[in-house]
Amino acid sequence: MSSLPKCPQCSSEYTYEDGNMFVCPECAHEWSKDAADSTEQQKVIRDAFGNELKDGDAVTVIKDLKVKGSSLVVKMGTKVKSIRLVDGDHDIDCKIDGIGAMQLKSEFVKKA
Repeated sequence: MSSLPKCPQCSSEYTYEDGNMFVCPECAHEWSKDAADSTEQQKVIRDAFGNELKDGDAVTVIKDLKVKGSSLVVKMGTKVKSIRLVDGDHDIDCKIDGIGAMQLKSEFVKKA
């Protein structure tokens, strides 16, 4: 079973194919399959509460995080400025005051 993309306007999952187009029955938005391929390539990274993150955003850590290989801990509530989004398991690259350069998972932060 092939999975059809969600509607780019209303995020409805009930889209269907009509020839060379995708159609959303909820908002009546139509878009071509070529446009759907280009939007699928752009990965959207979201925080723990579903807010979309972008380069340069400030985030707050929502859980105490142990730093591998050291005895340091990133405390809950630590504010991190000017994040950079990267591909991989840890999708946020940043610098934390007192600790240095780190990579974080987006599931442990919220947009500030």
